[in-house]
Parts: sequence; structure tokens; C-alpha cells
Amino acid sequence: MSDFGVYVHVPFCAHRCDYCAFATYSDRDHLMDDYVDCVVSELSWSVAEGMPAASSVFFGGGTPSRLAPQQLLRILDAVPKTNDAEITVECNPEDASLDRLLAYRRGGVNRMSFGVQSTQPKVLADLGRRHGTMAHEEVSIAVHEAGFATWNMDLIVGSRAEGLADVAATLADIVGLKFAPPHISCYALTPEPATPLGQDLSRHPDEDATADAYDLVGEVLEANGYAWEEISNWARPGHECRHNHLYWDQGEYAGFGSAAHSHRAGRRYWNVRTPDRYVALIREGERPLGGEEILDEPTRDFERDSLALRTRRGVPVEAFDSLDEIAHLVAVEEGRVTLAPQGRLLANQVIIRLKSAN
Repeated sequence: MSDFGVYVHVPFCAHRCDYCAFATYSDRDHLMDDYVDCVVSELSWSVAEGMPAASSVFFGGGTPSRLAPQQLLRILDAVPKTNDAEITVECNPEDASLDRLLAYRRGGVNRMSFGVQSTQPKVLADLGRRHGTMAHEEVSIAVHEAGFATWNMDLIVGSRAEGLADVAATLADIVGLKFAPPHISCYALTPEPATPLGQDLSRHPDEDATADAYDLVGEVLEANGYAWEEISNWARPGHECRHNHLYWDQGEYAGFGSAAHSHRAGRRYWNVRTPDRYVALIREGERPLGGEEILDEPTRDFERDSLALRTRRGVPVEAFDSLDEIAHLVAVEEGRVTLAPQGRLLANQVIIRLKSAN
């Protein structure tokens, strides 16, 4: 049986970070109980229609840890799952109490992801993050004591407040932990137009500095036993995120909650964006469909190749007419093309030369 994923979007946040363009809200906590009820209802409709058991479940947001553990676990209980399903919850570091993590473990959660972003005070302040600079250590101890065998930390590089020495210090702090995360994600800060960051040109990342920071991340992580997995992800052997691979391998998944996206049999569809509208539609017994598109064969071929090229799996060399103009950005081994370290942040320059892109 093929892998099948379930994504649950939790749109609530205590505070909206300056760089965030996701469908999240810091003023809708009054909807939490109704929202949980409606996600459970939406799940029950899909189960009744024969939705497969999930091999991976991912709670993202927003801030899933904004919900009380019993609320989140009520949703999880409504998801049909395989016996070995990977179940991930994103959690703010400041929410990572041992009691919360133990409640998750008792409820079946077996993987955590924490948005640490940096360990340097000036960088955290510039990003609008609220956790303290020792959060990485506190989180790692709590995760270990709660019994999680696999988990992830997210980092962000590119803040104008961050120098290369700050990146090096953050990496040393993370990989030097007694209980270091076996999976690390690192994203380049992106100034989305509608965000405070995007609207302040003086805070936009410097591309060269971001590239240097990203290169350093790769060098340090790979020197410490983390294998490059995808442009923004590194993992120690056996700790790759199965749910991520479902996206990268063009797999099938169903999304629940406001703004959640799904992909089934060449059809991509998504729910209405706001939790208010989502709750209203579910209460009326209506599907909360916000939009959809049917992927034709050329589009599916291009997505297959462009997603695969972002990973260490790469694509067959036959996926390109020529590699001459991008030879400095790729590596070729055993008939497959992968991104060289210097090509990972320039992936779009490689992707547009795929046969399937033309």
C-alpha cells in the first residue's frame, strides 16, 4: 500500500512573527473549541468516504502547541493511521514543557519539530521570536525526558542582524547539545510582501551573506553526521521526515482545517483561508473548499522533476537536454543529477533547464 499523509493546519498563534506570511492569526483563540470540533467533523466525512489510513500525520500552522494537548489529541484520535505512522507536531520552544510533551507521547505523537531559528539574542529579536536564548537546551532536555526518539529543530538564516559568527555560534550551540536533534531544517529568510519584514527594505536579507550562511550550515551539519536530504533539510541516518518525503515524492495527502492543502489523484485542492469562514461552512454541513486545480500530465512531470531535483535523489541525466550552462551548479553520479552545494540556493536556475519545464 502506498504511503498516504494527513496534514492538520492549526491557525492560532500567540504572536505573529515579522516574517510570517502563513494563514495564522493571533486574535482568534476564541474559536479554538469550535475549530477542533469542525476539524474532527471534516475528518469524519473523509473517513466515511474511504480515506486511507495515514502513514504520516503532521500538525503544522500557525502554532499547533497553542491548542491544549487534549484538543490536539482529540483531532489525532479522529485520524485513521497505520500501526507505524509517523506523527509530528510543530511546537514553539516556549510551549515545550515536559508535561505537554509527555501528554503528546501518551497520545501517540512520536516526532516533534521546534522553531528555534537562532540561539543569538539580537537575531531572535530581529525575527520577532519570543523564546529565550537557552531554549534549544531546554527543549532538548525535555524531548529526551519525554522519550522522543526523533525530532527536529528549525533554523533561519538571512536576518540583517545576523553575521556569519552568529550563524557559527548557533550551529555550535545546536550540534553541541548533549541530546542534539537528529533532524535539522534551515531556511533562508524570505521577505514576503505583506509582512512587516517585506515592507521594510532596510531589513531585507543580503543575498551574498545569506548564501555564505547557508554554505556554513551545510558544512557544519555534514561534518557532524547530518546527511543533506533536501535544500533546507539535513538528517542523521534513520531520522528523515517521512511526511516531508511524501511531498517531495509527489505523494498523496489530505489536508484538514482552514487553508490546508490536499493532493489526490492529480487533483490539488485547498480549504478556505480563514478559521472563521472554515468553522461557518463546516457548521452548515458544507465542504470548506477554497479552490482546486487539476494537474495535467506536463505539469505533473515538471513537478515530479523539480521536486526530485531539490533532494539528494536528484533526477536522471536524461531530464536535461544539456548540462553545459549549469555544470558548476550540479553533480552527476551514476547517471543522476543532483544539486552541488553551490547550486542549492540557485536551484531555480537549474530547474528552468529541465526538459519538463520547457
